[in-house]
Amino acid sequence: MKKTVLYIFDRLRHLPGCLIVLLLFISSTNLFAQTDTTKKLKEVTVNSSTVPKLQVIVPSQTISANEFIKYNAFNVADAIRDFSGVIIKDYGGIGGLKTVSVRGLGANHTSILYDGVQINDAENGQVDLGKLNLNNVQAITLYNGQPPNILQTARAFASASVLSIETIKPQLNAAKPYLITAGIKAGSFGLVNPYLQWQQRLSNNWSFIVNGYTENANGRYKYLINNGATTSQQTRIGSDITAQQVDGALYWNKTDSNKFNLHINYYNSDRGLPGAVILYTPPPSGQRLWNRDLFIQTGYKHIWKDGFQLLINSKFSQNNLHYFDPQFPSSSGILDQHYIQREFYQSAALSYHFLPNWEVSYATDLSLNNVDADMPNFRFPTRVTLLNVLATNLILGDLTLQGNLLNTNISETVRTGTASPNRNIFSPTVMATIKPFEDKNFQIRGFYKYIFRVPTFNELYYGFSPNTTLKPEYTNQYDLGISYTKSLTGLLDYVAFTTDAYYNNVTNKIVFIPSLYNGSTQNFGKVDIKGLDVGLKTQAKLSAAYRLSLSVNYSYQHAINITDPTSSTYLNQLPYIPENTVALNAGISRGGLGIYYNQVFSSSRYYDNDNKPADYMPLYAVSDASIVYKGVFNNCPIVLSAEVNNLFNKSYVVVQSYPMPGRSYRISFQITI
Repeated sequence: MKKTVLYIFDRLRHLPGCLIVLLLFISSTNLFAQTDTTKKLKEVTVNSSTVPKLQVIVPSQTISANEFIKYNAFNVADAIRDFSGVIIKDYGGIGGLKTVSVRGLGANHTSILYDGVQINDAENGQVDLGKLNLNNVQAITLYNGQPPNILQTARAFASASVLSIETIKPQLNAAKPYLITAGIKAGSFGLVNPYLQWQQRLSNNWSFIVNGYTENANGRYKYLINNGATTSQQTRIGSDITAQQVDGALYWNKTDSNKFNLHINYYNSDRGLPGAVILYTPPPSGQRLWNRDLFIQTGYKHIWKDGFQLLINSKFSQNNLHYFDPQFPSSSGILDQHYIQREFYQSAALSYHFLPNWEVSYATDLSLNNVDADMPNFRFPTRVTLLNVLATNLILGDLTLQGNLLNTNISETVRTGTASPNRNIFSPTVMATIKPFEDKNFQIRGFYKYIFRVPTFNELYYGFSPNTTLKPEYTNQYDLGISYTKSLTGLLDYVAFTTDAYYNNVTNKIVFIPSLYNGSTQNFGKVDIKGLDVGLKTQAKLSAAYRLSLSVNYSYQHAINITDPTSSTYLNQLPYIPENTVALNAGISRGGLGIYYNQVFSSSRYYDNDNKPADYMPLYAVSDASIVYKGVFNNCPIVLSAEVNNLFNKSYVVVQSYPMPGRSYRISFQITI
């Protein structure tokens, strides 16, 4: 035992030297001098259905690239709208803002990871999922709690849920050193969306991938408005968008245990912002938003044979936002604002297998965020965040135990006024899963997580009455669930079933309190959220040629205000959270041809915590359908699709006063060379 301890400390003592060698190794030019050799192997064709992966230690839901088209998905928000426990807040139209709330906690509690590194917004705390295109996405996974891998960035431990986006990686060889995919989508609202992807193998170890697209749409669509006794049809204007995005990635893979990547992503858009539709009042027009977003991120992973693993990630991002309102009620009559948000981020994580069944990891993240603006009396906040996580994973036969302790240290400065006080918070997580029966496809899982989200710059420093004494919003998460996934040989190819009951308790809830001339943000609320997520996925062989696929997700969320027993809002359902949602996707395929139907049902809800009849938002059910053909033309794979969204032309809203489009159409064509 003594020799083992001395051996471990000796390894840790040499880590700084390993890091220096790593930096010299990456910067060395001889990395490019690789010998390109090939060996031709006999081709083997395997035909089988894709069986969903067995659920991990935390509840998770995944959608892969070949499923996007089955769900009529145009962006990341569309792709995950069928997930259990998910509420997409959609302001309508192609360019409308789209954010995700998981299990009633709000968008600020969901972390968006892009190849393992967070897309952060310290200013508003929310990421617009409508800006995230699917052309370069391989898979999207939603984890409640956190991802199961303990070798990850500290930020991956630091939120109530994680939406992980995995991009496409080149899988090329010397016989086929490149892959070019070109496509175009077009349809209603004047949409034209051409895109191009180029994958290139440079040598045995080096490859790159470049993606680009442009998106243009006038955004005009019909909607119905009820003006009391009459209903009239109007045309939504001011929701046009012009956007371009370029994403490039360079990969170096010496072995599966020695990898490096570099990502550069630039997004540029010019969009209209249609105002709220109010009875008898035409919506305001002319509001515009310009985004110029850039990020550069790198990642390096090394696995040693003796059990050590190292993960290093770095990132720089700069987001330029320009907002213009020509009808703002002020002395000048307009509002013209410019914001620049920057982030510098560095993460390092190290893990070690003390035993084959016992792994321990340590991760530390350092980030610096600041915002500049041309607003009068702007405070120019800067935030420095240091995260440290100690985690462990232990497997004892059919029992898996995992736990971690996160320490968050935050300090802020401002040029004028008073800064928010420093924070130093510890938050633990404990998770477990067990396979209690002889059939190892069945497992029981549960977790407890104490986590929080800090107030955003917007909540702390913006407006006429900033509140720099705001406290973090704390959440206790409890989850207990079961999962069963099994491959079958009869009528069904497989069956995958999951169900999770959960309870979230929120204190110091951050709430915006409006007033006649102003408003303020306060720690005002306490919230109890009790819910149930159920998911079923299967595929059946109808005959030798036909396959039937079915996926059903159900969510129950009882999210109530428990702040003040004497208040009229006590025990009322929180705004915009329906108690029941159901999502169904069914399809039938024969060879390369498939027909798919998607149905989303949401029960009624309220847009204010008063839950008065005037705040009532009726239930809605929206259906989509698509037909997809995958084939070959001149030895090149092609994909053709035709989609109908809102098949039955239902009139509905997701956000009050922001009507959603009626029936719309989209066609697409893609070819790979």
